[in-house]
Amino acid sequence: MSGKFVPDRPDGIGIVLLTLLLALCSGAEVNAQTPDQLYTAAKAEGSVVLWAAGPSRGYESAAHAFEQRFPGITVSLTAGFSNVLNTRMEEQFRAQKIETDVAIFQTIQDFIAWKRRGLLLNYKPEGFDRISVKSKDPDGAWVAVNTNPIFYGYNTEHVRKQELPTSAIDFLKARFKGKLVSAYPADDDATLFTFTSIVQKYGWGYMDQYMRQQPKFIQGHLGVARSLGSGESFVRFDNTVGSTLAVQREGGKVALTAPTDDFLPVFFSAEAIFKDAPHSNAAKLFVTWLLSKQWQAQAEAYSSRDDVPAPAGLPSLSTYRLDNRYVEFLSGVEQLADLRKRFERFTGPVTNPGGVR
Repeated sequence: MSGKFVPDRPDGIGIVLLTLLLALCSGAEVNAQTPDQLYTAAKAEGSVVLWAAGPSRGYESAAHAFEQRFPGITVSLTAGFSNVLNTRMEEQFRAQKIETDVAIFQTIQDFIAWKRRGLLLNYKPEGFDRISVKSKDPDGAWVAVNTNPIFYGYNTEHVRKQELPTSAIDFLKARFKGKLVSAYPADDDATLFTFTSIVQKYGWGYMDQYMRQQPKFIQGHLGVARSLGSGESFVRFDNTVGSTLAVQREGGKVALTAPTDDFLPVFFSAEAIFKDAPHSNAAKLFVTWLLSKQWQAQAEAYSSRDDVPAPAGLPSLSTYRLDNRYVEFLSGVEQLADLRKRFERFTGPVTNPGGVR
């Protein structure tokens, strides 16, 4: 008889335990479920409560498509600004009564802090490996649902092709005095990221020159895009794709261009499921569907997945020099607070409230 050790054949329970152990050791996601499995569990819950930041139209379209794809599950949508919705979420945490299932915010620092406090559910949907490590939490506590390059924007009736800005310096030309617009940098993290990247390159003296151009500030990217589309303003350097498309559909004369001499900042919005979400299965199903290749390929936004091409009619981001340090930027809490105060000294507090509709 050979001296080699031959283990006993494991019974059914042993096989399950062995499989789980191997999965844990390999780092595999053992709780991943297929959409069909999630749908069965989600139908019993009947709904998913979504809080989403940004223009509401895109979320309304996604909610309707989800309800069509998964009959019996309704989406209750609340749209608003990230820095308003996050405060309302803190009220739910304090009351220990969570009513929201999924949040989609651009204030990623909230998700980082909430994960640290044990308030988020770690969930890795199908396709998790197709998303850049810079755009997701390693445990799946939050995952980017899009990629948002911050383009330049211009009014197509008042700005000729040869006048298009190619760097931040071009916005200081006399041609654009009184015709510049942007979101408030102290109020919007994506715009704060953009302004900060500019002063890092050109110095704080740039802001003195920019303010002498008599720029206008509006809360939120949609209101800014509408100012461009109406011709009230001519150019801006914090233009988002979603707001531009929304205004184009309204008949606004606004279009996108990009810097050639500066980096193109990139931010994103990410989803997170709350640990005590009342409809956790429906939340997982919604996130899985939202991040699926099929939906991402038809959404009017640059995808967070690396296997989905740029939306039709928009250039590939591979043609630009990208500044994708968004999470790193937001992670410096003290630095953010200091930057907000410093920029607010230039712009003043929010006096031109915008909206998401």
